[in-house]
Amino acid sequence: MDGQGDIIRTGCQLNRYFASARDATRTKLWPLPVVGVLLAVAAGVSLPYLDAYVDAGLPSWSTAITFGGDAGAARTLLAAIASSLITVTALTFSLTVVTLQLASSQFSPRLLRTFTSDIFVQTTLAIFLSTFTFALTVLRAVRSGDQGGAFVPQISVTVAFALSIASVLALVLFLAHLARQIRVETLLRDVHEEIIATVRLATNPLEDARPQPTILTPPPHALQITAPSSGFLTSIDEAELRAAAIQADGYLIIDCHPGSSLIEGVPIGAAWTAADRPDEALDRLQHAVRKSIKVGYERTAAQDIGYGLRQLSDVVNKAVSPGINDPTTAVHALGHISAILCQLANRDLRSIVLRGDDDEVRVVLHRPSFAEMVDVAVTQPRRYGASDPQVMERLFRLLEELAWHAADESTIRGQLARLRATVARSDFDDTELTQLERAGAQVEHAITHQPDQNIP
Repeated sequence: MDGQGDIIRTGCQLNRYFASARDATRTKLWPLPVVGVLLAVAAGVSLPYLDAYVDAGLPSWSTAITFGGDAGAARTLLAAIASSLITVTALTFSLTVVTLQLASSQFSPRLLRTFTSDIFVQTTLAIFLSTFTFALTVLRAVRSGDQGGAFVPQISVTVAFALSIASVLALVLFLAHLARQIRVETLLRDVHEEIIATVRLATNPLEDARPQPTILTPPPHALQITAPSSGFLTSIDEAELRAAAIQADGYLIIDCHPGSSLIEGVPIGAAWTAADRPDEALDRLQHAVRKSIKVGYERTAAQDIGYGLRQLSDVVNKAVSPGINDPTTAVHALGHISAILCQLANRDLRSIVLRGDDDEVRVVLHRPSFAEMVDVAVTQPRRYGASDPQVMERLFRLLEELAWHAADESTIRGQLARLRATVARSDFDDTELTQLERAGAQVEHAITHQPDQNIP
């Protein structure tokens, strides 16, 4: 059973590694368009050579499909395609920038990653730039009779024409996609799906959780592990840490987790060893930590299970701000937050324990508890939405929904007491207070009647 568990944990670690690499690539807008441009250059250089060999032998029926004009017509068509596509590309990029500004000011600046990682936007830019590049490259191969023999690459010009038609269709689809993407419902859905994917990748279901051993306690002589650089912890290579701890016959505790803010030189954990040469072994452990901990200038969703909740919480905060005044969006976002917290209630959020080949605990990676996740999702919406009865009622309902899923009764009762205190300080009329008191009573009922869920 332990061997099978090790295989499963190794597979999860690989999945987290690939998720981090994929996230780092997908959030950049340029890779796919650059690949498209390079392929267009290669095709624009090679296809005219193919034309030189096969154009003379094309069957008669192909004249209805392939380009049949002379060199002047080919130049005019290719120039028109190139000039129009670069204009359309500029328009598309401008619309994307406007959308980014709207999302940043209306919802949250942390939602910009959702647009830059949109594969539809990247593909559209790749199609436009590829068509422009292909048309320009083929234009170089067109020769008229006064240039040492006329040559019109019929297949190449036909492909350029087909790419221009595809670009027109891509523009129409892009506009429809953009109109759908700027809707708050779509934004919240995308963030929700990204969070759920991260939760399933970074945590295990409660029913699959192994009994957790006694967590290591650093001895007084333990070496303090310091942050390699300043920024946000984006990912941790668990396999490398485990291998380094086994090789050094050491033990390692990392107190921070993906999403934590790090300052260079500040302790983030502790390491100690039972090896014959402790100084050398500890140096190897410190070096392994520096290699396995990735620090970036912004949080990412690859391994950070709290990042998505922060995004949704920011949407709620923006919606209830005096400059926006959109409680409906706030209530909608709180619905997504509730669904995600209910999912987290059924996941194992205890510290990650990495064992050696002898099943001895070697590495302990702390991560945020369920109570901390609830606090991240609820505290700021409760504070900034304290004057709106709809938002406060939705927060009560969120705690009620959470009570039917979570076994952590103390966390829900603590949030309920803080929410009631906020209501007591707010200026609500008698009817609103009665509704909110009824909502609080429903939370109490859900806590009392919740099913038993025990963590191993």
